[in-house]
Amino acid sequence: MTTPIVLLSVAVSVASTDSDALSVETYTRPPDVIANAVLAPWSDNVRLTNPSPDRTRFLLGESRGLPPIADFAMPFYRLAGMQIDPIGYRARQTWIRGVTSYTILDWRTGAKVELRAPGATTLSAATWSPDGRRVAFLAHKRDGTFLWIAEAATGAARQLSERRVLATEVTSIEWSGDSSKVAVVLVPSEARLAPAPPAIPPGPQVRLTDDGRTSIRTYPDLLETPYEAGLLEHYLTGQLAVVDAASGEVEEVGAPAMIRSISLAPDGEWFRVSTTLKPFSYSVPYGSFGTLEELWDKDGKAVVEIRRNELRTARGQGDQGGGGRSQQQERRRSLQWRPDGVGMSYIERVRSAEGAPQRNADQVVRWLPPYGQDDTKVVYENDAPIGGLWYAPDCETLFFTESSQNVETLYAVRLDEPGNKIQIYRRRTNDFFDQQGSLITEPSPAGVSAVKMEGSKVFLSGTIYDKDPTEKAPRPFVDEFDLDSKERKRIFFSSEQAYESVVSVVSSDTILFTRETPRDVPDAFARIGSNERRLTSNRNYVPAVTLARRERIQVTRPDGIKFWVEVVFPPNASSSSPGFFWFYPREYANQEAYDQSLRTYNKNRFRSIGSRSMEILTLAGYVVVLPDCPIIGPSERKNDLYVHDLRNNLSATIDALSERGWMDRKRLGIGGHSYGAFSTANALIHTPFFKAGIAGDGNYNRTLTPMAFQSEQRQLWEARGVYEEVSPLLWAERMTGALLMYHGADDQNVGTFPINSWRMFEALNALGKEASLYMYPLEDHGPAAQETVLDLWARWVAWLEKYVKGGEQTADGSTRLDAA
Repeated sequence: MTTPIVLLSVAVSVASTDSDALSVETYTRPPDVIANAVLAPWSDNVRLTNPSPDRTRFLLGESRGLPPIADFAMPFYRLAGMQIDPIGYRARQTWIRGVTSYTILDWRTGAKVELRAPGATTLSAATWSPDGRRVAFLAHKRDGTFLWIAEAATGAARQLSERRVLATEVTSIEWSGDSSKVAVVLVPSEARLAPAPPAIPPGPQVRLTDDGRTSIRTYPDLLETPYEAGLLEHYLTGQLAVVDAASGEVEEVGAPAMIRSISLAPDGEWFRVSTTLKPFSYSVPYGSFGTLEELWDKDGKAVVEIRRNELRTARGQGDQGGGGRSQQQERRRSLQWRPDGVGMSYIERVRSAEGAPQRNADQVVRWLPPYGQDDTKVVYENDAPIGGLWYAPDCETLFFTESSQNVETLYAVRLDEPGNKIQIYRRRTNDFFDQQGSLITEPSPAGVSAVKMEGSKVFLSGTIYDKDPTEKAPRPFVDEFDLDSKERKRIFFSSEQAYESVVSVVSSDTILFTRETPRDVPDAFARIGSNERRLTSNRNYVPAVTLARRERIQVTRPDGIKFWVEVVFPPNASSSSPGFFWFYPREYANQEAYDQSLRTYNKNRFRSIGSRSMEILTLAGYVVVLPDCPIIGPSERKNDLYVHDLRNNLSATIDALSERGWMDRKRLGIGGHSYGAFSTANALIHTPFFKAGIAGDGNYNRTLTPMAFQSEQRQLWEARGVYEEVSPLLWAERMTGALLMYHGADDQNVGTFPINSWRMFEALNALGKEASLYMYPLEDHGPAAQETVLDLWARWVAWLEKYVKGGEQTADGSTRLDAA
């Protein structure tokens, strides 16, 4: 659809009774105790992100919290799965989700420098210059996005150019290695008007089947007409440009094109550019359109074709869409800018002499400008295939992996001693618990990622997992490895009583990390030698929820399948407390596969909450139950026992909790989002346990997703019985309990078109069932606007109070919240 959506006004009310909250047709708010938890300013807590090249400072973004519905109401187009702001020439989410300001924090002194762009609604894409003296970022104003630059020492910021940035696809900024200029994609300078819709339809929409079988998922908002295709091309076409960081002078590179991504060479003279290819498609979204990656010179001339991916019109096609890779694409692997700023590097198979057998060996090649066939030099030849490849900052030492028979080995080679392969580690790739860590990297002086080195030492970071995570939590670590002595030493190891996660390895004796426990919010610390210093003092904004009593128990189904359930309790919980289940079933081949999914469980994590965390319902007196819900079946028949397993999971969970006296099994509600919504409707149909359900952005009729769904790969015609059995709409007459549905009117998720909720509501209404539907304008797959989220909570609480608690109210007619 291409008509811009505009919301002219917003009304917000506070409902005085549950009935009002369920029927009012303007945005409403929940009781204050709920609203305060939903709007808790967790983003005010400091997280050390976006470090400066020298690791002395961090760039922190100040979140605006939940954005207002007025921002979502700005005009936008839905084209091939993209949402485009036609006024600002940018992706809709780019500016709605940005931050309001940036702050540079020096962790050594605590000094702060604020960066602002007056007149901008939001900021994004903050990027350090390689020398750490400046920060470039995008400032999003109502009429467009502009390139800004700030001095890191003072915070003084200025708009670098009057030209608008095209931020539909390329939403990042690239610095040259000498920090003198940046590369961005701009709105073309020549005056261009977006295509106007035809006053009179030129003809019908035409679709013809492809040759053979073409299995495609049910995607929303695909292109429908040539007009929409022209509109998409207009908003994707931008001008690659280099902007001088001092003067703001703009130098255009080549002609405008549908640029998808860019990467600027450290010397500022060459560009890796990916563009979108025609033809477009009416059958698949933009992400499946063809792409072409090339190497451009400073005049915009393509000198090398790096990779070509044809349009993918069928599920399961590879990147080439049946077109195949060229020999050049197969030849050059791991193509990257060299960290020393001198050309590029890649891996290729060693070519044998004519008539000789092919060697199973690789070589590392340096490729210099102007990147012709004769501009290469082999810098290292290995007697086995090379996997990953990394460089030291000066490119005099390279690091690579070899893999053979489920064993991966990491080596280092100094190029002045090519015959001396230094083994850093060897690990078994089929053993999850054999964790050796990964090389730590940081920007080189030229601004390219390189292995962090301190003399002859390199560093590896990873996490040790125990085979019983319920007893021993994951423990992050940092090791140093000396290339001279070949000794490995652990220099950081997380406590067993807390989760300590590495933020930055500044040096071998200075490590920045965060620490958290189930009762302590994450805070940052610096460990310098044997001394430790706290860097942040973050707050727990909703301790009544985050510190509520929690239990985690293992439940066994009648068929012997074991799974875990987490339970969160309100104050003064008892066997008469109402319960609310929130869940999302997942498919597994067997018990072992389910157990493997739990290997990273971390009992030492702080239980943070968000604006839609159902644990907030403990403030209304509910025992909140968060069960795993494993659906067990072989990969080719995953959902044959979906209804059976769903029923057994829920029944076993209720039995286990009731036996412990944790809740009243006669006063239960259940809910879920997306696949959880689908499963909520099924739970109300196929079990007798729940008085009410809350289902968001769900699919209720699997015949609307006939070419597979979730992890189910069979088509409707191959598993007709399964599709019918799991479709709640087809069994709606059996529903017990009252179902509240909510849906984003602009849901872009595959398979959850809003029509699902409309048709389910109409069916329940026709059958005389208790149901409600709240269709939220301008929302996608998951509510995001502040007004929407608060409105949902008001209606959720009122629905559960009416149908689960039975309408318990205070003297003034408002909902009684047990923990208020």
